[in-house]
Amino acid sequence: MAHQLDHEEAAGIARLLFETGSLRALPRTGWRQDGIPLTATETVTEHSHRVAVIAATLAALEGADPNRTALLGTLHDIPEARTGDLTPLTRKYVTAADPRKVVADQTAAAHPAVQSLFANAIAEFEDGTTPEARCAKDADKLDCLLRAAEYRATGIPAVQGKIDRCRAALTTASAQQIADAALALDPTDWQTTPA
Repeated sequence: MAHQLDHEEAAGIARLLFETGSLRALPRTGWRQDGIPLTATETVTEHSHRVAVIAATLAALEGADPNRTALLGTLHDIPEARTGDLTPLTRKYVTAADPRKVVADQTAAAHPAVQSLFANAIAEFEDGTTPEARCAKDADKLDCLLRAAEYRATGIPAVQGKIDRCRAALTTASAQQIADAALALDPTDWQTTPA
């Protein structure tokens, strides 16, 4: 059943969509600590897209719902439109609001169905208790590990700590196996077809 939107609800959703669009220009600043110039890093949107693809893949392997898992991976960083991507060093001095609070503020003027969609997805991801949330969280870490491996291949050794932290954070067997396989490859190996 389709929801009938009043003007304010439609405008609230439009504002939310404009705000989430700002993530396409927000760099993942945490890489600065590893010596990666901000001009070389991906945006939050690029990261979220790759997380969604990885999340659906892990879900298919782990017996979770790939569609729900991809949604969690897509939406997990929506609050960063307001909080930014805090670097690990910044987090020692500044605490971002809980993502659940941020998304509640972001969707306050939207239709209740949209509020519920975002609130439930962010809460599920943050709680990490469902198979879908575990796969989405692992996808987030696996994407960071893959990106760090790409940076390492360009001669930036400082990312090894990031690789180690991300690998240690993986909880699903599939993510661990993929990470180990990826770390044994050159990141450009996908450009050749195995014999």
